[in-house]
Amino acid sequence: MPGPLRLSLVTLGVEDLGRSTSFYEALGLQRSPASTDEVSFFEAGGAILSLYGRDALAADAGLDLAGRGPGAQTLAWNLGSSAEVDKAIVRMVAAGGGLVKPAEKTPWGGYVGYVADPDGHLWEIAHNPSFPLGADGRARLPR
Repeated sequence: MPGPLRLSLVTLGVEDLGRSTSFYEALGLQRSPASTDEVSFFEAGGAILSLYGRDALAADAGLDLAGRGPGAQTLAWNLGSSAEVDKAIVRMVAAGGGLVKPAEKTPWGGYVGYVADPDGHLWEIAHNPSFPLGADGRARLPR
């Protein structure tokens, strides 16, 4: 048995690798030396973020993505406070992201806003007091 499911790598299909690489670098990620002219890799808090040409990614998966944009999913960045959420949203927009929804208090006691990266991949920027952050900055599920 291979063991339990583990998220190792998230690959985003992008239209312009250079533009998307610059966006994520502006957010403080460093492009790995393992990157090539076709793909950018970043260490991203315990997982690897990969940027790969959208058409090449679709072909690799055997999909026809004509006319389809990013799907109905979000990536999330959990932070330690509402103030940190506000600062992160400003930083993402300044780096070339698009504000989708300003941060606001939620009925469950959190604080959440949404930003799209240059290819429309949706990021949820959140403070969730129910998911404490460890010393490494990663969100932890309550026990």
